[in-house]
Amino acid sequence: MNKGTKDLIDKPTFWGSFALLLVATVPLILFPEAGSLWLLAAKNLVTEKLGVFYLLLGLGAMLFVLYIAFSDIGRIKLGGGKEGPEFSTLSWAAMLFSSGIGASILYWSMVEWIYYYQQPPFQVKASSAEAARWAVSYGIFHWGPLAWSIYLIPALPIAYYYYVRKRKVLKLSQALAPVLGDRRVGGPVGKLIDTSLVFGMLGGAATRLGIAAPLITLGLHKLFGVPTGVGFQVGALIFCALLFGYCALAGVKRGLSVLSNFTIFLSLVLLLFVFIAGPTLFMLNSGLDSLGRALHNFLQMATWTESFSHFKQFPSTRFPQDWTVFYWAWWLVFAPSIGLFIARISGGRTIKAMILGSLFFGTFGCFLFFMVLGNYGVYLHFSGELDLVQILNQQGANTVIFAVLDMLPASQLVVLLYTLIALVFTVITFDSISHILAAVVQKEVHGEPLRWNRIFWAFALAVMPIALLLIGGLEALQAASIIAGVPLLLIALLLCISMVKVARHDLNLHPVILEKEIVLEGVAEESAWSGNAESGQVVMRSAEEISGGGKEESP
Repeated sequence: MNKGTKDLIDKPTFWGSFALLLVATVPLILFPEAGSLWLLAAKNLVTEKLGVFYLLLGLGAMLFVLYIAFSDIGRIKLGGGKEGPEFSTLSWAAMLFSSGIGASILYWSMVEWIYYYQQPPFQVKASSAEAARWAVSYGIFHWGPLAWSIYLIPALPIAYYYYVRKRKVLKLSQALAPVLGDRRVGGPVGKLIDTSLVFGMLGGAATRLGIAAPLITLGLHKLFGVPTGVGFQVGALIFCALLFGYCALAGVKRGLSVLSNFTIFLSLVLLLFVFIAGPTLFMLNSGLDSLGRALHNFLQMATWTESFSHFKQFPSTRFPQDWTVFYWAWWLVFAPSIGLFIARISGGRTIKAMILGSLFFGTFGCFLFFMVLGNYGVYLHFSGELDLVQILNQQGANTVIFAVLDMLPASQLVVLLYTLIALVFTVITFDSISHILAAVVQKEVHGEPLRWNRIFWAFALAVMPIALLLIGGLEALQAASIIAGVPLLLIALLLCISMVKVARHDLNLHPVILEKEIVLEGVAEESAWSGNAESGQVVMRSAEEISGGGKEESP
């Protein structure tokens, strides 16, 4: 590492983030029991006092991104007019889905319905037929368009600054310049925002990796008899971090793109096999039924707070707090890292294409997992072949997953495929999030962050999930996500304001034109919020004009 590369590091953000990581994890490792109690107490406080704001965030995020997509802002192209997309649509969708979801979809798609079946929403009787119908519907709601809309909140302004304003900085603070001003963004306020972002990303990644490690070790135990203790789960995380080194050396275009395409291919093979070998007609019927129920009750599910539960005469299920609020907080924690990553890989597309593509591919991919893997478990339980409720309550969620897989033909091959997918998903999580962590702590990013910087943050990512594995329990993982996401609630609102403000500023300098794509040029150095106080002219041209050599629009 030479002096030139050292000078690229934003030292206050780098060391501040690393110090926060140590402050958060060392006490959890030294005092796991007390740490678990503290996390759960903090989680309950946040969900009780701020739960309604998380629900408003989910609904507001979707309305906001749809407004952006179908306004003239949506026609703005991310990059120059002659530049096509950096990645093909299939590779882009694969990277978007793989980095945005990770191994968590393998876990939750198979067990989430059992939790809802035992503790259903809307005061429905537990373990009833109605509870079962709600149970298979709520999963696709929690993993649907609201989740991907939350991801897009930071993706939009970051992509705009990176590709339209030509600011080669992948920092959340930079995207807030229209609201906070260049001086604050470049000062202590900006450093604080970026440090909070890094801490939130570490907390969110801890949840995802903490779920993946037991899956991988239990799969290896089924295949090769490998022990499943915490030590081996820690070893699995370290192994994934080492395997990530391939991606760090190969770069995003070769490393992550190849891994993402490979993972999606394996996932489709798994889903197709289960779909054909399992109760195909039931999966289709239940999938369609649950989709219809989720769409029909969408607003009720998105806004339910169980407000009367504070009165003694009304029952309290805590369903909105324990599940919907948890999920919106979880997506929000991941939003900066996944949003920045979506921004990074979306060059050459219009803003509308980025938004609608993310919503469609993300939602559809999650729906397939719930329709196939989730409904296969539902069928096994209600047909009497497996008592998954009893297995969950007595042996845990991971045992449920592999009990379901064992019921398939060629179960050993299925377990091998499932474990391999979980492993590669985890490597992609290390890769994509460490890529963004490294970018945030650099002053500038030309192409990709420094390799040593990415590798450092990949191993730093493993620290917090190790602490949570020592504490143990699903509630501790949920609590970590909710707590880490609190500072991002206000930042999310500011990002929405910032996106509209900067895009409107650039568009309003020129008459509106009606082509499908709008290319804004000349905004890199001489417009407001571009690193100086001067505002200059912006050249707005359609993509067709640039590629065809047409005459420029001038103000």
